[in-house]
Amino acid sequence: MNIHFIAIGGSAMHNLAIALQSKGYFITGSDDAIHEPSKSRLATKNLLPETFGWFPEKITSTIDAVILGMHAKPDNIELLKAQELGLKIYSYPEFLYEQSKNKTRVVIGGSHGKTSITAMILHVMHYLDLEVDYMVGAQLDGFDTMVHLTKDNEFMVLEGDEYLSSPIDRRPKFHLYKPNIALLSGIAWDHINVFPTFENYVAQFKIFVDSVTAGGIMVYNNEDAIVKDVVESSTNSIKKYPYQTPEYSIKNGVTYIATADGKLPLEIFGKHNLQNLAGAKWICQHIGVDEDDFYEAIVSFKGASKRLEKIAETKTTVIFKDFAHSPSKVIATTKAVKAQFSERTVIACLELHTYSSLNADFLSEYQKALDAADVAVVFYSPDAVAIKQLKTISESQIKEAFNREDLQVFTNPKAFSDYLFSLNLDNAALLLMSSGNYGGLDFEKLCSSI
Repeated sequence: MNIHFIAIGGSAMHNLAIALQSKGYFITGSDDAIHEPSKSRLATKNLLPETFGWFPEKITSTIDAVILGMHAKPDNIELLKAQELGLKIYSYPEFLYEQSKNKTRVVIGGSHGKTSITAMILHVMHYLDLEVDYMVGAQLDGFDTMVHLTKDNEFMVLEGDEYLSSPIDRRPKFHLYKPNIALLSGIAWDHINVFPTFENYVAQFKIFVDSVTAGGIMVYNNEDAIVKDVVESSTNSIKKYPYQTPEYSIKNGVTYIATADGKLPLEIFGKHNLQNLAGAKWICQHIGVDEDDFYEAIVSFKGASKRLEKIAETKTTVIFKDFAHSPSKVIATTKAVKAQFSERTVIACLELHTYSSLNADFLSEYQKALDAADVAVVFYSPDAVAIKQLKTISESQIKEAFNREDLQVFTNPKAFSDYLFSLNLDNAALLLMSSGNYGGLDFEKLCSSI
């Protein structure tokens, strides 16, 4: 097949392009800007466009399928040409379904935890030399790409994102996979630019549960009241398997999980990660992994990239980077670090970077989100607010929203960087939470300074 990618430079898109090339497909693509690491990875595979931009002459009747990325706009000139020619146009999730419709599809959904759970499952499979196809939202140790597709593997493990499928397909991605086995980790309002009310957001997860194939399996976190209600009220003819936080303890900065064979030390920590582990265990068992084999494999799991990722450590200091940005993730991550390092000063820094987090109407959702930290800091860029065409937000609004008088607020990247480098980090745990980079913070220099 000849496949053309419109917006090939995206994190998910370039991984799919590489995976399809490895499967033997002929791949071309376009984009108006491609950043690292996508740029280098595409270049290595000879898939980097010679010139950035959109070129309708690339779209011809010899193309078997076009895959449309979210970065493109509905009036993209390549898309318009493809529509004019009547070519088959797929969204990213639509094409993944086409690649896996004859396999057993395992879909991990939820507002939070889905990348970590998917990563845990894949780590166990890799450790046990069990081959599965997959798509995951972060780069994992031991895996060359975030997407892997074959003709022969029986299972396809998919991270099920609730965001939109493409500029011309407004359905959430995870509605399109039709899972045989699914997991729902948690529901906490997010993406308010697409789902303007909490009720509308929850409705997407109800559709997800009802999309599980008849006779299929739904594994769900029954400690989340909304998840519990959504799953248990569904009339879909599926088998339902609840999970909850397993028994665990913390000693000398190490988390131990209780098993039938005694306590096992883990590389990961935090109640939310222990919940994720419980869900991953259920999924692995449904795929055919023995419980003992699961525990043997999971003790070496260090976490997905940017998910409580330890980026520096000395005897007295530890620095973590985390992708957390929505209120529920910020609360869980901050609590996890404080519980793990209860004797240390926990300094939690949050960048408000996404559309939801910078929305003045959504800010109140962050109330008490940083309360577990000893020192709480928020950074945001007024330029990012302007670019997203949102209402201006002030320092006083942020302090009121977080309901914390001693909250420190920065809007200038240099001032924030200077503040971090001025800190005494002896006997401290520094937590940097962001889906951005704090306006260009030099993480490497910060890590080497401790």
